[in-house]
Amino acid sequence: MTALEDLSIAEAGARLRDGRLTSVQLTEHALARIAAHDGALHSFILVTKERALEDAARADAELASGRDRGPMHGIPHALKDIYGTAGIATTCHSRLLRDHIPAEDCVVAEKLAQGGAVLLGKLATHEFAMGGPSFDLPWPPARNPWNTAHVTGGSSSGSGAAVAARLVRMAMGSDTGGSIRGPAAYCGTVGLKPTYGLVSRRGVFPLSYTLDHCGPLSATVEDAAIAMQVIAGHDPADPASATLPVPDFLSGLEEGVAGLRIGRPRHFYLEAEGVTPETIAALDRLAEALADAGAIVEDVTLPDYALFNACGRVILLSEAFAIHEQDLRARPQDYGEIFFMRLAVGATLSAADYVQAQRLRRELSEAVNRVALRQHDLLLTACALTPAPPFSAFPPDMPGPAQIQTMPFNVTGNPALSMPAGLSPEGLPLSAQLVGRPFEDALVLRAGRAVEKIVQGWGAPSRAPGFG
Repeated sequence: MTALEDLSIAEAGARLRDGRLTSVQLTEHALARIAAHDGALHSFILVTKERALEDAARADAELASGRDRGPMHGIPHALKDIYGTAGIATTCHSRLLRDHIPAEDCVVAEKLAQGGAVLLGKLATHEFAMGGPSFDLPWPPARNPWNTAHVTGGSSSGSGAAVAARLVRMAMGSDTGGSIRGPAAYCGTVGLKPTYGLVSRRGVFPLSYTLDHCGPLSATVEDAAIAMQVIAGHDPADPASATLPVPDFLSGLEEGVAGLRIGRPRHFYLEAEGVTPETIAALDRLAEALADAGAIVEDVTLPDYALFNACGRVILLSEAFAIHEQDLRARPQDYGEIFFMRLAVGATLSAADYVQAQRLRRELSEAVNRVALRQHDLLLTACALTPAPPFSAFPPDMPGPAQIQTMPFNVTGNPALSMPAGLSPEGLPLSAQLVGRPFEDALVLRAGRAVEKIVQGWGAPSRAPGFG
């Protein structure tokens, strides 16, 4: 029989509805796994045991009475600790907000609760979704379940670790420069950065107003699609929220890639400093397999990656400094060293720098959407350039090097999905990234499902070993 932690959200939902399983049983099992394993991972900042059991009992009672709130009804999940939760501490992994308890849920937390989902707790992040991995904060950084001497990536670090160890099937993250897709890549999970504006960010602590995205990290593509069905939708109180109906993320999930045109900006990662041979080999193998499955895979040229990265960094640091300026001047000692060092760069940027970056942003978006994605349905490129590095590669007084290629699609706002693409010789996850046109997230997930089947056929483990 399938272990409870390995049931997909859809499989668990079917058992909840036919009486073979209760949400209380599923929740107690998840809480027991957290108690058994999270001491080595530090993925949770706070476990909301009483709230979880109350949510689960309510979900069971509602299903028994005929009330079905949707595909997440009775399913445990967890939230990155920048998601505001009413009556529950939301710390951003920082001593500045150690005692911060919001009065209201953020929109995503509210939608999950209204959908009957069970909140297990709040997950570790890099400080304010940018500074880490850091050891000078009130909580330790999360560790990678594939090898706890290695990082999870940032900033949705606890989300990546918790899903990889199957403490939860789905956890919410945020992505400003790659903070969903980086942890997904390093931890061997699925990570979706939805189209900008598809998921409300209201009530989630901001890092960069024009780059922030909210999305799920999950065990499978189907799990991500189910989560998106619940959390997506217009929010009139979020100025960036798109006034579009919620698409059906599940209906075409099994349609495959036959006939799709997939562009491959191979020059992005071939020329990148530090890219490993196994990363290149995995992407080449995957491109061949997609062609065998009926896709038309062609090389495509985009502007230099360095342009996307510089543009995004100027915007991110400018906006992050604007958000934190008052606290940075009044309480600099309360920030962790890495976050302070990164944020202080924003103080050196001028209004002219910011305006020029926004002008370049428009040009780069045109190159992706009016050129590359006019001729192709999707792009296939690298996510992480290497497997997860060890903590020893990050000196405690230095910001770590970026080894992921995710910033371009924060700049453009396109939907982007990180997918497992096998294992390195050392047994650490490799990854690939799929990118689609704005608001064609369902097509990205459909292609992601095809990739998932291909990689499963290669025989790589579907989750971190040692957490059975």
